Amino acid sequence: MMATATDPASAATEAAELQAALEPHQGKFQWDFALIIGAFHLGAIAALFEFRWSALAVFVVTWILTQDVGIGMAYHRLLTHRGYVVPKWLEYTMAIMGTMALQGSPVYWVAVHRLHHQFTDKQGDPHSPRDGKWWSHMGWILNGSLHNDSGILKRYAPDLMKQGFYRWLNRFHWLPVTVLGFGLLAVGGWPWALWGVFFRVTVGLHVTWLVNSATHIWGSRRFDTRDDSRNNWWVALLTGGEGWHNNHHAHPVSARHGMAWYEVDVNYWGIWMLEKMGLATKVNAKSV
Repeated sequence: MMATATDPASAATEAAELQAALEPHQGKFQWDFALIIGAFHLGAIAALFEFRWSALAVFVVTWILTQDVGIGMAYHRLLTHRGYVVPKWLEYTMAIMGTMALQGSPVYWVAVHRLHHQFTDKQGDPHSPRDGKWWSHMGWILNGSLHNDSGILKRYAPDLMKQGFYRWLNRFHWLPVTVLGFGLLAVGGWPWALWGVFFRVTVGLHVTWLVNSATHIWGSRRFDTRDDSRNNWWVALLTGGEGWHNNHHAHPVSARHGMAWYEVDVNYWGIWMLEKMGLATKVNAKSV
């Protein structure tokens, strides 16, 4: 899934650029992202003072659509690892849902995750706890050199960059969540907007970052992989199954992460439902 240079000189330059971009703690502080994420955290706190049962319902629905479907099922298991196949119209719809989690464009998210798998817990891993627990959770975002417009990332998602839809979404990935926010504000006022966007996005970011940090620190190991990946049950519950991380690193193409009957994997259940409806094919489902 990576486009590489063909001649030795270009390959050496590419490797040097990659290592420079991935060197931990060497990037400039990302003030723009820090201000945005700070504003979302303030919005999340404000949501606690604007509780409505209808706002909680909006949170639950938007969480399922953006975190479970958008991030877990689409960004991760479909676009990054191609663990299953769906029609293009559905793939694009699920990708748009992923942008509403405000974790970057599909090209950015997929490329960063493929880098993580290529260099897991080694030099070049964008967010390994071996470079610090804070770094693996949030520091790599605030002080890292990788961002949505990093040219080097596009080389790790050439399959997406070939498609005009993903090139467009790479530029305007912020648009769907903006439209959603104004829509919720118009229909349900500030409680809906705060719970359906600010609170959901803030919690969703930290939940996703826990997969980068906690599941490489705490948990059990079913498979003897060449990294520090762990199966962490409480991260799995928070993420819809993404916390069965040792399973995932042992079998990255498997659309099923909860490989034992007792390992809750809501995101795989969604893929299973799509398969039963005839909308998902070539589903790679490893079990133990």
